[in-house]
Amino acid sequence: MAIFREYNRQKDKDSVIRIWKEVGWLEDGQEEPLIVFIDGSRALIAETNDEAECLVTTVSGNIRYMKEDLPFSWVTSVGTSRVARKQGLAKGLTAAAIASDAHQGAAVCGLGMFEQGFYNLLGFGTGSYEKWAAFDPRHIRVKTEAGVPSRLTAKDWETVHQCRLNRMRSHGACNLHAPEYTRAQMAWQKNGFGLGYFGNGELTHHIWVNAEKAEHGPYNVEWMVYRTFQQFCELMALIKNLEDQIHLVAMREPPGLQLQDLLEMPFRIRQVTQKSAFENRMQTYAYWQMRILNLEECLEKTHLPGGEISFNLVLSDPIEAILPADVPWKGVSGTYVVTLGPSSHAEVGKDGTLPTLKASVGAFTRLWLRVRPATGLAATDDVHGPQELLDDLDRVLCIPEPHPDWDF
Repeated sequence: MAIFREYNRQKDKDSVIRIWKEVGWLEDGQEEPLIVFIDGSRALIAETNDEAECLVTTVSGNIRYMKEDLPFSWVTSVGTSRVARKQGLAKGLTAAAIASDAHQGAAVCGLGMFEQGFYNLLGFGTGSYEKWAAFDPRHIRVKTEAGVPSRLTAKDWETVHQCRLNRMRSHGACNLHAPEYTRAQMAWQKNGFGLGYFGNGELTHHIWVNAEKAEHGPYNVEWMVYRTFQQFCELMALIKNLEDQIHLVAMREPPGLQLQDLLEMPFRIRQVTQKSAFENRMQTYAYWQMRILNLEECLEKTHLPGGEISFNLVLSDPIEAILPADVPWKGVSGTYVVTLGPSSHAEVGKDGTLPTLKASVGAFTRLWLRVRPATGLAATDDVHGPQELLDDLDRVLCIPEPHPDWDF
């Protein structure tokens, strides 16, 4: 029987390196960044036969809901060795890590999924689509001219991390507090480099790039950080300056913007480059998931401008069936009286005069974040209620689509 416990660096270091190599996440020579990453995390181990065979790491941060910040937990890795598959270790250890973070104050939890379905068993719901554009920098059209940037290397991880924390943030944007995470991300990349701009001695905006093939690309912009849209335009002009040598740059579309607005003849160029090594394209994935850990706190920070609605919420939470009976936090299932509006709240109980919405915690999280409207979720997910109530929820929860803007 497996024992769940906290990671012990002296005892478990070699085992977790082996786990990551067996999973395929780690190459020879990348061991040091992994240990930095784990040292900056809260790490739990599943031990069998006195050997660590499963590792789950989480990192604390916050998530922006409209203009409010909520305490957030990232599940940054879940890895199981080859000898411990199909024993329920990943599911059980992840549930234990989530429960621990919830008990310590996290109100929302998120992760990047390997496939849709597995983490739904722990109450997670799929997030918004993220778009990646790949384009020839020659076709960028911006009026701004880029100044001469400063060179950034992996040694600048503390400065880069602080710049990421201070970036422009929109609804759903997440910050990760541990600077070790940025340090590890920068160190893992063989050909990573950064270009950025300083003001009054402070790094204000920058890009971090993974150069798959240094001579002609592709170059992958791992992240782009800015505080104003003028700074965004300068960074796009900076990317354009690579046009003489680099034939393809790939980057995620920033929240609230449409990259196609800044590209010349996007349809023609996609057709001309189709199936080539430097194909211009747009790809879309919904790869992140989130779940509410503290319903009352989440709704207390929910301020909606589109009117007010009250209803009964019957919430189910599948994580309860996985957690041991002795953990302090046991999920969020129950019956609540919920009000959504300029001042929102949730209280345990039931009001017989109000309509009732039934939902899983994952589906309700998607509704609350406004990944999709209530009427759409009622058609495809675990949301059930009178049509009039669903229509009212669509009207009141009319807020921007959420985007974490920080991979995890």
